[in-house]
Amino acid sequence: MQWTRGGEKVRGSSPIPELRRHRDTAPRRGSISTLITFVSCITGFLLLATIIPTGSVRKIKLWTGIHTGQDLKTESQHGDEYLIGVGKADITGPCVEINLMGYADPSQIGTGLRQRLYSRAFIVADPVNPSDTFVYLVLDTQSGDTAVRYGILSGLERLGAEYENYGHHNLAVTGTHSHSGPGAWLNYLLPQITSKGFDQQSYRAIVDGALLSIRRAHESLLPGRLSIGSTKAFGANINRSLFAYLANPEEERARYNISSEDDGSVDKDLTLLKFQRSSDGKNIGALTWFPTHGTSVLGNNTLISGDNKGVAAYLFEKSVIDDESAAEGFVAGFSQTNVGDTSPNVLGAWCEDGSGQMCSLENSTCSDGRSQKCHARGPFFTVKDEGTSSCFEIGKRQFEPARELYDQLNEAPIPIRGGWVRSFHTFHNMSNHEFQLPNGTEVRTCPAALGYSFAAGTSDGPGAFDFTQHANNSSNTSPLWRAVGGLLKAPTKEQIACHAPKPILLDVGEVSSPYQWTPNVVDVQVFRVGQLVIIVSPGEATTMAGRRWKNAVSDEVTAQFADEAQSESPVVVLGGPANSYTHYITTEEEYGIQRYEGASTLYGPHTLAAYINVTLSWIPSLGSSARSRPPVGPEPPDNSNRSLSFIPSVIHDSPPFFKKFGQVKQDAEEKYHKGAPVTVKFVGANPRNNLRLERSYAVVERLITSPTLSVVPTSKLSHKESCKERIGKSAADTWKVVRDDSDWHLVFRWRRTSELLGTSEVEITWETVDPWAEAGRYRIRYFGDAKSLAGKITEFEGVSGEFELVR
Repeated sequence: MQWTRGGEKVRGSSPIPELRRHRDTAPRRGSISTLITFVSCITGFLLLATIIPTGSVRKIKLWTGIHTGQDLKTESQHGDEYLIGVGKADITGPCVEINLMGYADPSQIGTGLRQRLYSRAFIVADPVNPSDTFVYLVLDTQSGDTAVRYGILSGLERLGAEYENYGHHNLAVTGTHSHSGPGAWLNYLLPQITSKGFDQQSYRAIVDGALLSIRRAHESLLPGRLSIGSTKAFGANINRSLFAYLANPEEERARYNISSEDDGSVDKDLTLLKFQRSSDGKNIGALTWFPTHGTSVLGNNTLISGDNKGVAAYLFEKSVIDDESAAEGFVAGFSQTNVGDTSPNVLGAWCEDGSGQMCSLENSTCSDGRSQKCHARGPFFTVKDEGTSSCFEIGKRQFEPARELYDQLNEAPIPIRGGWVRSFHTFHNMSNHEFQLPNGTEVRTCPAALGYSFAAGTSDGPGAFDFTQHANNSSNTSPLWRAVGGLLKAPTKEQIACHAPKPILLDVGEVSSPYQWTPNVVDVQVFRVGQLVIIVSPGEATTMAGRRWKNAVSDEVTAQFADEAQSESPVVVLGGPANSYTHYITTEEEYGIQRYEGASTLYGPHTLAAYINVTLSWIPSLGSSARSRPPVGPEPPDNSNRSLSFIPSVIHDSPPFFKKFGQVKQDAEEKYHKGAPVTVKFVGANPRNNLRLERSYAVVERLITSPTLSVVPTSKLSHKESCKERIGKSAADTWKVVRDDSDWHLVFRWRRTSELLGTSEVEITWETVDPWAEAGRYRIRYFGDAKSLAGKITEFEGVSGEFELVR
């Protein structure tokens, strides 16, 4: 099965009309952070209390193996051939009445949908030994997760023998780190608290969609080739914890300080892996890695979206429609990398107290000594739209260099060489891992714990009360919050010493009632295809932590595999947060500063060194002739069927008296000028009744004159068919769907008008600032599902009056 997207096709290779260009012409342009809540939620068991608290000239880096002046088909003469496949599927969970995952603010409850969320699957296999394969998933979620990964693996097992090659060792479940998706799907208790527990509907949407994307990728497997390159992406990230970064050795920082624009405080490198099938030379997908937090959309937003990486993927996939270089169903994945201390709010952190001052570099506070008024600013922070405009811009700033690099690789491919495809995965208990540092010092990790600065949040989402970053003296903290931490579990002297200089607020790793709060067992995983090596990180590595990890792996791979045939210098990337969520991974120097990232580094000051130690110990299993794998290790629990939930279900829906579902309450006007929002309101029903996966709640239809078409009742059309055409009352009136839930500028909002009566209202807005909006005649259609008191769910539709869009 091949994934295809219905809807309007856009001519040219760039989705932004003013940036359209010929294929051979390069473009010109160059956390859980505020969980502060006191919760009593365990029935008859125990009291749970906790706090969670422009344009630039870019240099394209072409690694060895460049062949200039080649067209697409000539690339097949270079590099090794693999089996490659890509797939994409909808994972959008409940968009209303569920807490959003990322900012950990219990008041941030979903009210609608700006953009559907997706799983994008990329499969590479050895054509000679197809069991040597790996699957790299990019989910529009805050992170990977243990329960989600178990669910995917169970689903693959149920698919039968055809999928038996996929398992723990070769499945990576990464998240883009969007903070604008529905929550209540994570395996451990700590992130469940603000979402009022676990929601099976939210969980199943991710698992089932991820499985579908893998099936589509697997069923599309064909011989093909891979090529890779790197470029610079400017204006899309800054370091939000510069004070901690500056604690790293000066000579180490100097190695990455290239210019004032690329000073090394964050990585500006964007790496792209291109998937090209051999049969016709067309590209089927592109997978990128670039670090910037999914916090462009702010904590006061309540609409579901994929944040800036969701925008980047949307723009890239839209850009290749009708592009001769790309196959139908092209999939673009924008994976996260060493994201820990990065921010997309590139204008920096400012005090919203009227002072006009930037926040303190040291602890992100304002003149009152507190962090609540310290807020980071995106490029369009003056637009009061919850960060939406800034989000689109940061997504565009990732898409544009990625698309330019893609075009460069079409003309001058840098092939992946080496026919081997290798992977390893092992579970490792980080609660007491004893090992030697490279200098011979004996050290160990600790059971997971979070420090006081964890509750302070970051400038992307500040915390509350009197928590501040870089506050490692617990005596300066309110007795109230020390008491809250004590209600969970008072850390032992040994635990305090192990985590020093972190003052422990939440000793989460030593609590297992009613089930584990955070993981002590972590995933350690690496993939290899040819010279490309992918470290799959379960936590958010900071800029320098990611560099050290990648450098260590690169050195080890070079030393271990120098004698291999076709051996080339390794290209090492890091993807994550993946497979689980182990919070942050800082350098030891950054840990000592105890800002948010250091306080959220779970296993003590040697966390990064431990990850590197375990990773390097299994690098030999990636050798071209290696046939052994690491042991599975101590498997973490799957809490998906035992997690608590206090999320109320939908009772029933009812239309207001003398109204019916889908009836228009506020219709469109007769005419709009481009740029004006078009808003229609309908009598609605709760969208949790049907997630409408692979379908839509809202579409915009355009009137097309086509007198040869026959009339087909809309009730007989599937959604896939309806995305191609709908027929009006006469054979001359063809209504074609040109916008749906996947489009950024079509917004679906839902509002409960009466809990008692079960009535609700849907508002659908087409923001015609949409760069692709064209003059024409349109209407808006709403798809809903109503639940009766008896539990029966019935589909219905509503349609607006026609309106004209003019320039």
